[in-house]
Amino acid sequence: MFIEDKIATESMTIKISTPKIIFFDIDDTLSRNGIIAEHNKATLEQLADTDIKLVISTGRSKAILPEDILSLLDANILNAIICMNGQYSFDKSGKISHYPLSAEQTDKIVRLCQQSDLIHKFDSATHIAWSGENERLREFNAVTPNSIVDPDYYKTNTVYQCSVFFNNQQEKMQDIDFAQYDLKLVHWHQIGADILPVDASKARGIIDICKYYGADASECMAFGDGFNDLEMFDLVGFAVAMGDAQPALIERADFVTGTIEDYGIQTVLDQLDIKL
Repeated sequence: MFIEDKIATESMTIKISTPKIIFFDIDDTLSRNGIIAEHNKATLEQLADTDIKLVISTGRSKAILPEDILSLLDANILNAIICMNGQYSFDKSGKISHYPLSAEQTDKIVRLCQQSDLIHKFDSATHIAWSGENERLREFNAVTPNSIVDPDYYKTNTVYQCSVFFNNQQEKMQDIDFAQYDLKLVHWHQIGADILPVDASKARGIIDICKYYGADASECMAFGDGFNDLEMFDLVGFAVAMGDAQPALIERADFVTGTIEDYGIQTVLDQLDIKL
């Protein structure tokens, strides 16, 4: 199928079976600049009155999930959250699944970051801990209570992923063969990427959630826009790329909708056999 065949038009109709679970990425899928679009919030509230389970699937650390997203979980609009690229999943009752990094993995990751002279952070369930600080991070830490500077945090705390931040296009660790360490580098932005075990992905979190709710991934739908959504798209029954998604994700999508501002999520959900 050519990409053009997947792109939404105003007159297009698509046949979609009503999913048992819908998985949503946060940034640039539900939210823009860290704030959920009001029309997306309203749609989630309407979907909560159906039998469809609503689950967040994000690369974000649990410690810095947006308050507007957490409030939807508290209000029983969302059923569960997969965070840290599938490394940690939870609902209102607590942890569903988690995959901590081993001491061997964290030691390898730290050495690789130090060799590249890059500031990095480790994510736990309660904090993000930075190896160092610059002017931008000082501003961020000043307004983010769960963000701390502690280069040794990973030694005494359970952590799930590492993130690295680049200062320019050349600092992207392209020369490192992460596979030889059973690790992978997943870019989520031009200036940042996550370092994870090779078997970590949103897809693994989705498998855990499907088992938890007694569903099969083939009965699920997912919306996303970034590189860390690739495995998720390969797993679910119907994968929707946002209009401004990465080209590689568009290639893997079953359907390409509009952007947040184009009401892209609503364009697809309008095709479901449910009343919103």
